Amino acid sequence: MTQAAYSTIGDSILDMLGARAGEKFTLHERFLNPKMVQVLKTIGFDRHYARAEGAYLFDTEGRRYLDLLSGFGVFAIGRNHPVVKRALVDVINGDLADLVQMDVSPLAGMLAERLIANMPGQERVFFCNSGTEAVEAAIKLARQATRRAKLIYCDHAFHGLTMGALSLNGDNIFREGFGPLLSDAVRVPFNDLPALEKALQPGDAAAFIVEPIQGKGVNLAAPGYLSEAARLCKRAGTLFVVDEVQAGLGRTGKFLASHHDNVDPDLVLVAKALSGGFIPVGAVAGKKWIFDRTFDRMDRAVVHGSTFGKNNLAMAAGLATLQVLEDDRLVENAATRGESLIRRLRALVDKYELLADVRGRGMMIALELGPPKSLKLRAAWALVDKATKGLYCQMVVLPLFSRHRILSQVAGHDMYVIKLLPPLCLSQADEDWIVRAVDDVLADAHRFPSAVWDLAATFTGNALKRRAG
Repeated sequence: MTQAAYSTIGDSILDMLGARAGEKFTLHERFLNPKMVQVLKTIGFDRHYARAEGAYLFDTEGRRYLDLLSGFGVFAIGRNHPVVKRALVDVINGDLADLVQMDVSPLAGMLAERLIANMPGQERVFFCNSGTEAVEAAIKLARQATRRAKLIYCDHAFHGLTMGALSLNGDNIFREGFGPLLSDAVRVPFNDLPALEKALQPGDAAAFIVEPIQGKGVNLAAPGYLSEAARLCKRAGTLFVVDEVQAGLGRTGKFLASHHDNVDPDLVLVAKALSGGFIPVGAVAGKKWIFDRTFDRMDRAVVHGSTFGKNNLAMAAGLATLQVLEDDRLVENAATRGESLIRRLRALVDKYELLADVRGRGMMIALELGPPKSLKLRAAWALVDKATKGLYCQMVVLPLFSRHRILSQVAGHDMYVIKLLPPLCLSQADEDWIVRAVDDVLADAHRFPSAVWDLAATFTGNALKRRAG
């Protein structure tokens, strides 16, 4: 096929997209997930985005939005970074042999080498396609290495939605209706060392898997928790597995969030940001002896794998992403900009009684709301809370989007936490934009009546009607 023919195919796809972009909600309602479309339309998030760059989305009318979800952490280096794009184009134009299967990939070896250089203590890497696949791989590696079945996880944990990972999910809404799940999974409270020690005591646990910062709620590990948990696991012969899928790769101001605690995990899980925002990729890094227990003979060289796990595009995207993190000093920016943003947002706690707490590390930040003290606001809060616990968070998220064009989310079900997960390339102007917007929306929320409370009344009425029906 000629180069001209390739160009025609590319132009054809863009032409098709341009012609039918206005149908995206109709197509999703008909062929994909109509409830998701209903959610977007109900909360006013049904926009048509035309392009994206760095920390920003642009709609078809040219309006710019600040993306504080970054694809749930996927776009840590920003959207459509030219270095990653160039790496992908180079691979495509190179017509490389890919996924030969009865061969090994040089790009995979190079990416594994770079990852291990950033994770002192780790020696081997397994590549897959996502964070949840990394969790599944860790479960299998841990069980094979220890010859044990039990897995320990934490309340409010989120490790993915495939069946093994779902068994380690601390939020019941994701589990309901999908059982039976793995029977040898034991839940303990996060940051509760005595509970962990008790669960480890029988000596039958293959692994304790934990997020250094929980994505659902942005709950930080208490000082000393991870290091003591690692010690308890080692004493019990249990693998200490750190899920860095969302918090890792620079988000907290260090390459791994667990590096703040100077722990040496047996297995480390990464994904999301490693993709550069283009090609799905996940990885498990760990100790040589653990991998050797699984891939222990030539006839067992393929006992666990992932067909697309080491594809050239994913490996190139990972290499380019690590280079961008280094060249653009994004880990350092996450540390300094994140610290500044958290400090400035925390200053609003004393100003607004509805803002109970601001916490986080680097570019992983929580705004926690709480019941007000003043009588009028307390009555309004109680009415909203009666309809749906945590609904008031939407009364902040929605005006942040509609009035200030800032995309954020509630951090989990039935909680009063709004999560900010900005790209690591956030600028001073972006920081000012966020603080100014949060200040404005909270100020409106403390005036009664106001646009925020009118919105709350509408959502509360709808929720109560649904409940009555």
